[in-house]
Amino acid sequence: MKIVNHLCLTKIRSLYPSFSEKDRKIADFILKDPKHIIHLTITQFAEELEVADSTVFRFCKRIGFTGYQAMKISLASEVVTPLKNIHDAVTEDDDTKSLAEKVFRSNMKTLEDTMQILDAEEINKVTQVMINARKIEFYGSGGSYILAMDAYHKFIRTGLNVSAPTDSHIQLMSASQLSPEDCAVFISHSGSTKDVLKICQIAKDTGAKTIAITNLAKSPLSKQVDIPLYTISDETDYRSEALSSRIAQLSYIDVLYVSIMRTLNSSGQESLEKMRNAISTKRI
Repeated sequence: MKIVNHLCLTKIRSLYPSFSEKDRKIADFILKDPKHIIHLTITQFAEELEVADSTVFRFCKRIGFTGYQAMKISLASEVVTPLKNIHDAVTEDDDTKSLAEKVFRSNMKTLEDTMQILDAEEINKVTQVMINARKIEFYGSGGSYILAMDAYHKFIRTGLNVSAPTDSHIQLMSASQLSPEDCAVFISHSGSTKDVLKICQIAKDTGAKTIAITNLAKSPLSKQVDIPLYTISDETDYRSEALSSRIAQLSYIDVLYVSIMRTLNSSGQESLEKMRNAISTKRI
């Protein structure tokens, strides 16, 4: 996964699924209390975790830094500078304007963080899988089903064979009828919803290609699918991370839609024109 920014915490979160057990131990230590880390030497860091200095150094290199000091500088820029202004917690004393600004900034930060971990190669893979699929089905549970419907609403314009089965029973039945020529897209913030995991397993058993749009964390869904696409979002007292992740998930859907329409070119435009003509009959 290619990371183009210099934010240490974002890099760690983005690469976390690929870390070894020892790397995850270091990553968890940093993520738990990043302010503490910036006051430690590499030897002190290693002693607290009971690992060798060289292990810490290799971790720093693995996440894209020249060494421990370079990682600390990046980390300090995140925890010392007022980055929290972008994602301040809403308080009971906030007026409506302050509240609205914090919500907008939180959404903006989620989009910016997610954009930093975008993997163009993975998006290209998903684009080709979806274009070549005989059928594409979008799955989600609860609030994520609304996002699956949004995906269906967009992708039906492409001329591709798409659907978004409704309740979990219909989703199970529909997934069982997929084939190796089909594609199943799962949208789940937690990546650990029982219904979604069961449907995904059934889809995999049919040989269908599986894709997930999910939060960047080790989850059963991200490990289960063929291609995971990750979002990053934070949580505050009045706002769960699932709310802001929705914005990033919708943006992923838009990216895939635009990527597919660009690839389809004239056939995609022809399908879009048919849709516009059909919808025009509903206008006065």
